[in-house]
Amino acid sequence: MDTIAEAAKAAGFYVAYTDGSCKGNPGPGGCAFRLYSPDGQIIEKSRQSLDTTNNIAEMWAVIDALTATPEGASVLVCLDSGYIKDNLEKHLERWIKRGWRKTNGKDVANRELWEKINALTETREVTLHKIKAHSGDPDNDGVDALAGEAADKAVQRVFRA
Repeated sequence: MDTIAEAAKAAGFYVAYTDGSCKGNPGPGGCAFRLYSPDGQIIEKSRQSLDTTNNIAEMWAVIDALTATPEGASVLVCLDSGYIKDNLEKHLERWIKRGWRKTNGKDVANRELWEKINALTETREVTLHKIKAHSGDPDNDGVDALAGEAADKAVQRVFRA
């Protein structure tokens, strides 16, 4: 756990590490989260998808982690996805004001997932912390492995069918 996550944990925040994985993009994939609660409990969960993209898998990891926290909680989400961090912090508010359209007039991709993330962030105090992927952070590497395992299981299911 890096120093920012340690400080958040010491301050009573929930600390979530999230990651997604996709074999093929699009293709079979998985996502995972590891959540540290203020009372010391650690929750890890993963899921698989038979047809997803990297971005969608990353989004589901965040949705699942935030869903596992109570409304009103302060949550630090540690993620290696610039797609989620940048869009949530820089674009989401404008997309909503423009009726879920980007500045070029095109529809926002993955709108239904952005709506889920938005609803979850409106009922929690969420801070995003971008960490470098595969940088040796044991929590980020751990959720990366869990998401990869879920994606591998999805691949096996796809090729058995």
